Amino acid sequence: MKLDIFTLFPEAFSWFQTQRSVTNAIAEGNELRLFNYRDTTPLKAGQVDDSPYGGGAGMVLRVDVVDAALQAAYPDGERPRIVLLSPTGLLLDDPIADELVAEPHVALLCGRYEGFDDRVHRHLADDEISIGRYVLAGGELPAMVVADVLMRKLPGALGHADSAAEESFSQVLEGMPEYPHYTRPPVHRGWGVPEILLSGDHEKVRQWRLERSRERAKRYEAESSN
Repeated sequence: MKLDIFTLFPEAFSWFQTQRSVTNAIAEGNELRLFNYRDTTPLKAGQVDDSPYGGGAGMVLRVDVVDAALQAAYPDGERPRIVLLSPTGLLLDDPIADELVAEPHVALLCGRYEGFDDRVHRHLADDEISIGRYVLAGGELPAMVVADVLMRKLPGALGHADSAAEESFSQVLEGMPEYPHYTRPPVHRGWGVPEILLSGDHEKVRQWRLERSRERAKRYEAESSN
């Protein structure tokens, strides 16, 4: 998979690029590329934004700036699936992540200021994704969230083939939250580990974990309906 990120602050991804799942995915032949809107802006002095028509506070990322960045990155016209990160987009979940990770090439557009000129939404992006109904300073943190979700699903990213398969909201768990985990010591301050996990009976352990996932799913549904 090739994952491109368009941003005004590529340096913000320095830490992210050092994460084990990311370095593993890249070692397996996947790509993570960063593009700075300022590098290809058609405007003078690196300008990328302008004041909004109709008045109002803040600045808006210009459509010609974003279009120029995309044309420079994809001069042959064969563009990847372009995802604009916005608090008003579809809420990211595991099925959406599975759909995106199946794409050979995905680009993420990070906004800033008051966001993008709406013509970017309408004419340049294929999808809009949100990581939550709140506003951040820019799209860099959401891009890291989306990139992390996608890259850890790639073969070899987590080191063990089953690590990403049986996680919260995955198909293996029927879209339910993941079950609780325990490790050594078996007892700490009187807090013990469920005996079934120490039994060595793998089928009973599997059933126990599935039941705990169902309990968590019911609890989350009840909490969200209140």
